[in-house]
Amino acid sequence: MQYFNKKHIFFDLDHTIWDFDRNAEETLNELYDTYKLGELGLKSCADFIATYTENNHQLWADYHLGKITKDFLRAERFSKTFIQLGIHPDAVPNQFENDYVSISPTKTNLFTGAENVLAYLQEKYTLHIISNGFKETTLTKMNLSGLNPYFENVIISEDVGVNKPNPMIFEYALEKANANKEESIMIGDSLEADVYGALNFGMEAIFFNPTQKEKPKDVDKEIIQLGELLTLL
Repeated sequence: MQYFNKKHIFFDLDHTIWDFDRNAEETLNELYDTYKLGELGLKSCADFIATYTENNHQLWADYHLGKITKDFLRAERFSKTFIQLGIHPDAVPNQFENDYVSISPTKTNLFTGAENVLAYLQEKYTLHIISNGFKETTLTKMNLSGLNPYFENVIISEDVGVNKPNPMIFEYALEKANANKEESIMIGDSLEADVYGALNFGMEAIFFNPTQKEKPKDVDKEIIQLGELLTLL
């Protein structure tokens, strides 16, 4: 399948272009040493990262759907992780979340081929970001990773007041881009937020699936690597 009629491509940022898990892992390895978490009782940094990643993914899924707030997500993801790994609540480092939020967005690991793919697509399409990420961290990631020159608009859910998959954010994005549904396509890693959000709105979507989850039958197209877009678009 190729998309000859498209003029506008809307990308998710985290887990699609900006390699969230890799950047988080680098940050958490640094903080593990800074906070001497081994002495606190966390003998394995790998277990700490794995537990955090699972908790964070679930909390973000709930945030996409409006079940929890930004403040709850930030308060819960590390405290829950520490407690699950046997650390008493009173011993949980109070500044850990703040330090993580300060450091992680400064990491610049992108998915393989991201810059080459974006440079190629920019010659043929107008590119945009639609992100459920928090505004201050999203802007930092875009700036420090050198992504701003590729994108005409960066639509952030905090500015719009609703998250993907709410159709209002897709409507807002099209208005900002002066685009219509038929000439637009969404690319992202989240089935719920990105893919079904776009499809239910009436916009085509491509599922970015680097971890090779099972693709639902009602999702037409997936890619495992960003470079596959070069033959599709």
